[in-house]
Amino acid sequence: MTTTTIDRPEAPAGPPKLDSHQLRIAQQQTLASPRMRYGLLAKMMFLPVDLFYGKQGSYTKFAMLEIIARVPYQAWERMGYWAVHRHHGRSALARRVMDRIVEARSDQDNEQFHLLIMQDLVQRDGHRQNWLLHKAAPWLIAFFYYHVSWLMFLVKPEWSYRLNAEFEDHAEHEYMNFVAQHPELEFQPDPGTYAAEYGRYASVADLLRQIGHDERVHKLDSLVNLSAPRFHQPRP
Repeated sequence: MTTTTIDRPEAPAGPPKLDSHQLRIAQQQTLASPRMRYGLLAKMMFLPVDLFYGKQGSYTKFAMLEIIARVPYQAWERMGYWAVHRHHGRSALARRVMDRIVEARSDQDNEQFHLLIMQDLVQRDGHRQNWLLHKAAPWLIAFFYYHVSWLMFLVKPEWSYRLNAEFEDHAEHEYMNFVAQHPELEFQPDPGTYAAEYGRYASVADLLRQIGHDERVHKLDSLVNLSAPRFHQPRP
């Protein structure tokens, strides 16, 4: 009896994992580059985060940012499934949409690991969290961001991608600045709680640099998608 072997597709690899030297270079590049010019909506999201958790970076603040960071990818995935249904008779477009869905799900997974890592660091540092600031507030901001991302994508996808690029640019600089301001992190070992899924690093500093570099990759992907073909193209 002949057994047929099926080549199973691999999930997207996600942002590249860098070694310690590469991570230091990435940090220097971020610190030497100006932030994007943030629009009104981006500033509206950054303001309550700064008010509730402080302008300076912290594990608690980063955990809140990561709760919010997954939102646009979830909105794009939802819109992608709608587009696949709408364009099921146009295989080339449907395939392109499906590729974008897979990409969005991969980005969600990456952001989810950022959140798990930050929550682990928060707990290890013994930071106390309360229901209002650490559950209700980020949920409300994420709820707002989700519906804004969804609506913007429906009207004009470029707006949604631009907003996400601004958010990821902000996160990239926040992480890299935090490491620069806390040299003691160079001597704190990576706890490796999610090493099997995310990798193990030489220090907490390198772990945070990797997360910051991930955010840069997400930002660049969104900027590339600004000029990519739309999902909801009109029928000829």
